[in-house]
Amino acid sequence: MARTALREARLKAEDLTGRQKAAVLLMALGPEASKPITQALTPEEVEEITLEIARLETVPPDVVEAVLDEWRRMEEAAHSLAQGGVEYAKQILEQTFGPQRAAVILKRIESQLRESAGFRVLRNVDPQQLTTLLRNEHPQTISLILAHLEPGLVADVLKQLDPKLGALVLYRMARMDKVMPDVLQAVERSLGSDATVNLAQDMTRAGGPAAVAAVLNHVAGSLEKDLLEGIARQDPELCEEIKSLMFVFEDIVRLDDRALQRVLQSVDARELALALKAASDEVKSRIRSVMSQRAATALQEEMELLGPVRLRDVEEAQATIVKTIRALEESGEIVIGGAADEVIL
Repeated sequence: MARTALREARLKAEDLTGRQKAAVLLMALGPEASKPITQALTPEEVEEITLEIARLETVPPDVVEAVLDEWRRMEEAAHSLAQGGVEYAKQILEQTFGPQRAAVILKRIESQLRESAGFRVLRNVDPQQLTTLLRNEHPQTISLILAHLEPGLVADVLKQLDPKLGALVLYRMARMDKVMPDVLQAVERSLGSDATVNLAQDMTRAGGPAAVAAVLNHVAGSLEKDLLEGIARQDPELCEEIKSLMFVFEDIVRLDDRALQRVLQSVDARELALALKAASDEVKSRIRSVMSQRAATALQEEMELLGPVRLRDVEEAQATIVKTIRALEESGEIVIGGAADEVIL
């Protein structure tokens, strides 16, 4: 009875979670060869993977080979992406995993590459301190630096900037593509010793409409509106392209039943009730459609108990839920797409 489900049934590579695959990889490599990998992980991650190793005990050879092959493919894709070959990396991943899963993995690899790229110290700086550091810089300099930081941190900085300046920074970020490392080195020197640039590539990818869309997904509705209007004044077509890449709270209606149910499992009931206070009838109806009658009634009662609420609080709750949806998408647990999207089973 104490055996895990993994040992009760025939183990298959496609059924493994990310942590289980990492465990199989470390088991296959052995203690010495695994050391560089475990040293790059956090203590929490090492503990989680070690627990999976203990649970797995033995793994069939075909499963080990499948995991190693997947790892080799991802390493090859990461290498080609680091050299600027995004399309080549995409082809490799699509051939191995199919278009949907390839898109999720490619996004994760790009994120990992950014972690090894410039301005490492700034990634851990308090947003208020970072804003103070950047406030008097030229918008192009600000956009170049923010393009190399995580969307959530960039959003926190934008909240403290004048919306007009923020819109100009995002516009320049959206127009950005590749940046020469010597340009980043020059920016580093202008900032003093507070930033660290460490780039090996000839050019580093940064910015673009997708990066701006990711930032705006972390921003509350009123500021998001101001920033998009500012970008539209500079370039209406670019603004529309950014909007098409964004996922906003009202886009919940685009999620299929399974994805929406998974989202609701990860969202606090009170926060959901708060977020729905200013939502459209379509969104409310869509959410209730995947709930039991009892849960839908409880949600309605929670909304009524809240009484009058500030619009700012509602927008923050909606932004938090959007962030949860994005996190679930990036982990591969759900797929965001409209009715016209092709789904491969």
